[in-house]
Formats: sequence, C-alpha cells, structure tokens
Amino acid sequence: MIVLEDLSFRYPGSSFGMAFPSLRIERGAKVAVIGPSGAGKTTLLKLIAGILKPDAGSVRVEDTPVSTLSEGERRNFRISRIGFIFQELELLDYLNVFDNILHPYRINRVLKLDRQVREKARELAEQTGLADKLRRMPRELSQGERQRAAVCRALLTEPGLMLADEATGNLDPANKLRVIELLIGAAERRHATLLAVTHDHELLPLFDRVIDIRQAR
Repeated sequence: MIVLEDLSFRYPGSSFGMAFPSLRIERGAKVAVIGPSGAGKTTLLKLIAGILKPDAGSVRVEDTPVSTLSEGERRNFRISRIGFIFQELELLDYLNVFDNILHPYRINRVLKLDRQVREKARELAEQTGLADKLRRMPRELSQGERQRAAVCRALLTEPGLMLADEATGNLDPANKLRVIELLIGAAERRHATLLAVTHDHELLPLFDRVIDIRQAR
C-alpha cells in the first residue's frame, strides 16, 4: 500500500511545485499515471521511492515511513523493496547487459547474488528478447533494447512495488505490449503494486486505475 498525506514538494530555485492532500493506492493495484510533460509525474515516483524528500507531509510504502528515513536507509529500502524503471534508464556504460541486470545485487549487502539469481536474470532476458544480447555493452544496443534491460533489472529483486517511468516509451508496438504484460504479470504473481507513468493511452485499459496528475495535485 502507498499512502501520501498532506504532501508538498518544490524544487529549490524553481517555480514548479506539487501537493497531494491525500493519495492512497492499495497493495496489488495496477495504476497508470497520466498528464502532460512537466506536470510532476516523475517527481511523484521519486517521492514515493525516496529519491526525493518532501518539504512537508508523509510518504508511507507498506509499513515503512519512507519520508522519515535517512538517505542511506531510503537507498537500501529502494534497492531491496522497489523496482524502479527510470526514464533515463540509468544503465552503466562500463558493464555489459547481464551485469547491468545483476547490478542491484552488487551494491546492496541485503541482497545475495547466487546461481538462482543469475538464472532468474537469464530468464527475464529471454522473456524480453535479450537472451542473445547479455554480453553486449549498452552502447551496442538500440534504445528499445536498453529499455528492456532496465525492465529486467527492476524485476530481478521481485519487488513488492514497481515504479515505471515511461517503461514502454521507446518500444515498437510488439515489444511495448511484451514489456507491459511482463510488468503486469510480475505484479499479479506476487500481488505487488505497479505504478506506471505513461503517455500511451492505448495501454490504459490494462490498468485497474488511472490517475491524472493534474487532478491529484
């Protein structure tokens, strides 16, 4: 469950600001977030993930008061409990695709990298059409392939909360459907929550709920 109460945030030196008097998303819900560019969709995901800290109010994910944690605690919580697909993808140029997918397990002691995890990474790569690209470097991939690698990395920890920022934005129709079905299927199998920012209104019928950020602010 995600609960936002009396939340407000403003970037320093910017006129942009956002406020959520109250927002509640039930565990297991599959929710799309829509709205024009610059309206705060990405900011909302980063506040929920603890990448940004609100100026006022509270953010709670399950039983964790994310907004009161220290920076290190928020980072550990995010890596171990949240699968975040960034719009910028955040792949590391010096690691191949396989090691990029495994990266969360190399930077957090809470996660244990073993044979089962490696097999899970290969399975996700197969499901997203990247099985033959695992030894390639990010610069050798198309934008869509890089996006699918980021999806695999986010799903590897089998998180209880998945946050997707335009996860299908650079994909062709076939791969777009493949990725969104993979995200929804992963959420349903684990009764996990999926919160996805999208501009693609053709995908909205696949979600339980749609939040227009202009009405929520």
